[in-house]
Amino acid sequence: MKGGLDALQERIGYRFRDPSRLERALTHPSWLQDNPGAPGTNQRLEFLGDSVLQLLLTEALFALYPADREGDLTKRRAMLGKGEFLSSLAREIGLDACLRLGANEEATGGRGRNAALEDAFEALVGAVHQDGGIEEARRTALGIYGDLPGRLASLEARANPKGRLQEIVQPLHGNLAVRYDVVATEGADHERLYEVAVYLLDRRIGTGRGSSKRIAEEEAALAALACLGAEKPPR
Repeated sequence: MKGGLDALQERIGYRFRDPSRLERALTHPSWLQDNPGAPGTNQRLEFLGDSVLQLLLTEALFALYPADREGDLTKRRAMLGKGEFLSSLAREIGLDACLRLGANEEATGGRGRNAALEDAFEALVGAVHQDGGIEEARRTALGIYGDLPGRLASLEARANPKGRLQEIVQPLHGNLAVRYDVVATEGADHERLYEVAVYLLDRRIGTGRGSSKRIAEEEAALAALACLGAEKPPR
């Protein structure tokens, strides 16, 4: 595992003075089932890291958006600290490959579970804080996030893709320039699948599929944002 931990430290830009802290951050509770003599799991570090990460994001957003009210800052922080997003960050840095799991958890897909990856990411932040202090935790965590405004733009588009598309189109083409048409349906009534196309004036700019018209329209709007270059993948 040492080689994997060395590579992980290179990716996050932080080398632990005490490598056991990194190992603890990567130790899922299921590990103890097969290794009862192990020193512990990442649960306490996850508790610490959750609070540290909230502070770091709060400080960064406070500085980045001086005109925002507290409600807007809270919404932005919630998007950046949401479990699903933290698990995606964990995958970006290869944290999933480094987790220490019990055999049963491994066999049942635990390495890919969002909850396990979210906890490990927060535990990693907590471990860096313990090992190097708040400044190293800030540099490392925000370094993993990268361009915060860019991350937020992508998350906001995914949270409300139809609204984001309308915001982009409306100043140039007016309120009625975008329309959504159901172009196909499949399946029985209780398991219907819809395909929706979105048009800018008369040009098709995206399609989406989903189990409801709303979901299909949102997927079509995401495709349209990508087509227009308005949604770029996270770094």
